[in-house]
Amino acid sequence: MEAIQLKCMIVDDEPMALNLVESYVEKTPYLILKKKCNSAIEAIEFIRTETVDLLFLDIQMPDLTGLEFSKMLTKHTRVIFTTAFDQYALEGFKVEALDYLLKPFDYAEFLTASNKALEWFTLLRGQHKTSISDEKEFLFVKSEYKQLRIKLSDVLYFEGLKDYIKIWLKDNPKPVLTLMSLKNLEEELPEAQFMRVHRSFIVSLKNIEVVERSQIVINDQRITVSEQYKPKFLEFINDNSLNT
Repeated sequence: MEAIQLKCMIVDDEPMALNLVESYVEKTPYLILKKKCNSAIEAIEFIRTETVDLLFLDIQMPDLTGLEFSKMLTKHTRVIFTTAFDQYALEGFKVEALDYLLKPFDYAEFLTASNKALEWFTLLRGQHKTSISDEKEFLFVKSEYKQLRIKLSDVLYFEGLKDYIKIWLKDNPKPVLTLMSLKNLEEELPEAQFMRVHRSFIVSLKNIEVVERSQIVINDQRITVSEQYKPKFLEFINDNSLNT
């Protein structure tokens, strides 16, 4: 079984605390430090373009607290709070933090909290692999008074057009047109195979040929990845990149 590694970031406005947690991360084999920041504002800028699995996050910081910042994260990023104030423990668990480390904490305490994160992501990724094995192979869609059987492996991308969807297929210059909303279609598609990247587009992940800046190329068609969907798409790219 492939060893799991967690991409992590440290956010703390105290330099000594920042350096201490960095030293703990470096001696933990499954933690990969992607960034350390001395403010939540700096961290926000980083996660706009990069994906992070685990955040070691101080709570009391100027401008934006750790609690406020944690509410802006996607469900794919989990938090371990690090703070000198125990009165925030309840609030920390309200935002579904994996753990709460009270300063000063030693490496044994840090490792116990990190192991909780490792267990959580191991379970999550195991469930994801199970869902991939249960992929759908086709959908039936109504088009021109007929029910057409669409093989999902033949789909390049779906394009939303008001109340209709264009289904672009391999080796077919003309799309299949069906009356359906892109939102309803998205709920029917297996997440391991398709991803919504724009208000008007859902793409087949395995048919992506090129990613250039904020555009995907599929069958010579350029599709822009909008800001709303960019974090999830970047996570997919990073998880499947040889350069991470």
